This record gives sequence, structure tokens and C-alpha cells, in this order.
Amino acid sequence: MGPRAGDEERPTLEDVAAFAGVSRSTASRALNDDAYVSAAAREKVLSAARDLGYSPNQAARSLVTRRTGAVAVVLSEPESRLLDDPYRAAVMRAGYRELADVGRQMVLIFSDIREDLSRTVRFLEGGHVDGALVFAPHRADPLPKALRLLRIPVVFGGQAAGIRRGVHVVDFDNEGGARLAVQHLVAAGRRRIATIAGPQDQSAPIDRLAGWRKTLLDAGLDPADLAEEADFTLSGGANAMSALLARHPDIDAVFVASDMMAVGALRTLGGAGRRVPDDVAMVSFDDNVTLAPAMDPPLTSVHQDPREQVHAMVETLMRLLDDHNLKPRQHILPVSLAVRASS
Repeated sequence: MGPRAGDEERPTLEDVAAFAGVSRSTASRALNDDAYVSAAAREKVLSAARDLGYSPNQAARSLVTRRTGAVAVVLSEPESRLLDDPYRAAVMRAGYRELADVGRQMVLIFSDIREDLSRTVRFLEGGHVDGALVFAPHRADPLPKALRLLRIPVVFGGQAAGIRRGVHVVDFDNEGGARLAVQHLVAAGRRRIATIAGPQDQSAPIDRLAGWRKTLLDAGLDPADLAEEADFTLSGGANAMSALLARHPDIDAVFVASDMMAVGALRTLGGAGRRVPDDVAMVSFDDNVTLAPAMDPPLTSVHQDPREQVHAMVETLMRLLDDHNLKPRQHILPVSLAVRASS
């Protein structure tokens, strides 16, 4: 069978190489962004490709490089909760931006129920993506263990459920952030410092609760019966604040494990006639740009930037794609305290 119409005019890799004055292999490496091509040679090849109108066949390139150009962002939470969670929404936006910056397409996967687990694993094993960024916060979540057998690189955002070593993790210093929050309240002269803790089947709120308790003990204060667990929602924060006030009307400060819960807690305090910060000072966690500065009063909050976490995860994944033997490590990012009127 002869060539199809138009094939004889379509520039080839050999044409690009000849036009640039380099070998075919050098031209191929330059177009695939190989690190072992000099900047001068790469520029010649790219310029030749532009001038000739050469467009490499992506499917053919994938057969050689075994790369798809896509990366999965896996969120192991109910879809309805994710879309209402400002932190997870920020993670999704950051994933899209950070992957686009390195020329990768984001594939978003929600994995909640048991059927989602097998479907997610089959998809990731099917050669559709080059790697995965996984947010699987619940301790009982089977997803992290299932993903350990994958042949593609995986980086976890937050401590991997049920896995202590052998995985790549990027997380924030949750315990250290809680210490900053409580130390700030102690320094302000508060002595009955309660906490609204997040769900205790997740590593981040477990660490935040531990930081609150340890800091109170270090200050010689008693944490007994001053903690109430909630579910990272506005209503959860409101109900937890009501329970704390009912048990301990003399509370003069509260550390809340997320900005969203803090919004609910503020409403409860206002309804109970408690002024913030005069009667009850408040510090929260996340420093979400759409919540913390916009509250009345603006919230003092432990600052963590989702894009910083996702950037470090993408950076780790890119290194893994070049070196599958990269030694696993726990990368803990620092946090800071954004002080505002609530404390």
C-alpha cells in the first residue's frame, strides 16, 4: 500500500534533525526534553521543528517513553463532602495548576466506597496515568495498602493510612501547628483552653489534638474533659461548641481544628452571648483565604498552603518518574500562625 495523500509533505524527525544539523537521536532526545541534550542543541531542534511545522505523534511517543502525560489525583472521601470542603477544593485547584506547570494533565478520581476501590486500582494499573497523588486520610481506608502494589509511583498527601514506612509522604506539621496555637493562647493569659478536635480516625486531627494536650500540660494546665470531637463541618463545630459550653461555662479560649468548624463555633458563641475574643479567644487551623480573614472577628489561624503541599508532591513524583529507586521519605512542611482579632 502506498503512502496516504499528504504523507509525503508531512515533515519527519529526520527532516528536523537535518534542518537543525544534529543526529536523529539528538533530535529525538531534544523533543522528548531529555536532560542529556545541551541547551544549544535543544534550541536548534525546537526551532527547526517550529519552522518545519513538525508535530510528533503523541501516541507513538508514548510507545517509546511509556509515558501518558497524565497524573491521577485521588481523593478518598465522599464526593459530596469534598465539594463542600474548602481545603479539599483548594487541593484540587492546586493539583490542576501544579501539574499543568510541569506539562501534565490531571485526572481526578473520587474513591469512597468499596466498589470505588477496585475500580480505582484497575484504572491506575491500566496504563492510563504515569503516577498518582493520593489523599487518603482515614486510618481504616484500604486504599493506601492496595496502592502499594502498583507499578506506577505514588505520593501521599498526609500520612498514609495503616502504612508507617516504605511510602512517599508530604504532610504539614500538624502537631507543631497546634502547639503554636495553644502557646499563643497561653501567652495571652488564657487558662481554660478547650479544643474542638477533628475526626479521630484521621492522622492530621489526631496530631492536632496531641499538640493541644501536650502544650497545655507543658504550661501546667489541665486538659481533662476540655476536648470535643467533630467532623470538619460548620454544623459539627457549632454542636461541639455547644457541648463544651454546657460542660464548662468558664471556658476562656478554644482551639478549633479547622476554619470551617470555627465558623460554626463562632455562631454558637454569639448565640450564647459570648464575645470573641473578650470572653472566649479562638484560634483555628488551615488559614483558608475565603474563611479566616472574612469572619467577624477575623480568625487567628494556623497557616498551611495546599499549593505548597501539592507542589512538593508533584516535585517528588517527577523525581520518582526519573528514578524508581528513590528512597521513600516523610516530608513534613512547616506551618506558621496568622494572628488576627479573634485571639
